[in-house]
Amino acid sequence: MRAHYRAEGLAESDLAASPYDQFARWFKDATVAGLHEPNAMVVSTADAAGRPSSRTVLLKAFDDRGFVFFTNYHSRKGRELAENPHISLVFPWHPLSRQVVVTGTAERIGRDETAAYFRTRPHGSQLGAWASDQSAPVSSREELERAYEELAARYPEGEQVPAPPHWGGYRIAAETIEFWQGRLNRLHDRLRYVREAEAETEAETEAAAGTEAGGVTWRVERLAP
Repeated sequence: MRAHYRAEGLAESDLAASPYDQFARWFKDATVAGLHEPNAMVVSTADAAGRPSSRTVLLKAFDDRGFVFFTNYHSRKGRELAENPHISLVFPWHPLSRQVVVTGTAERIGRDETAAYFRTRPHGSQLGAWASDQSAPVSSREELERAYEELAARYPEGEQVPAPPHWGGYRIAAETIEFWQGRLNRLHDRLRYVREAEAETEAETEAAAGTEAGGVTWRVERLAP
């Protein structure tokens, strides 16, 4: 199976000063194009020994501080992030011949922020966060549904469900954000923002070819496809 990409290219002059602003542009394009769940992203983590794992998670917020998603802290990704905070995100927007690849570090968000988001979830999803011991073996589907029904009786529709203490959000502070645009003959455009190290000297910072947004300096580099 092989697809031939013929989309318009991506030039350095097209980019926003901040990668988060550039992401907002592309995210809007994906939404307007009608892509199914454009906020779906592949989240890759690794344990202390470097063994990787990946899964699809929904992005719930982003700004110039990073990308936010929510999960059970006892899940495999939660356990791995406790051992190794390095993380990668991929947004596979295939119908647009685009993808965005993020690398960075994950940090838990505050409980107030988690609780505020949890209250916006549908009632059933709130119960599901309590009922499922995510990533742990479960003896049967019936056991899972029984746990859910017990919670539904305890917290009927319309009653506030507290956010589980073992459930919450992560914010990924990006170190690199790559914007990939498919092109003809596999000569794809790959432009990557690289966050400049805070330890750089003033002379090094002035010499770097980059952009500054929100007090953070980003260097843009083109990668071979």
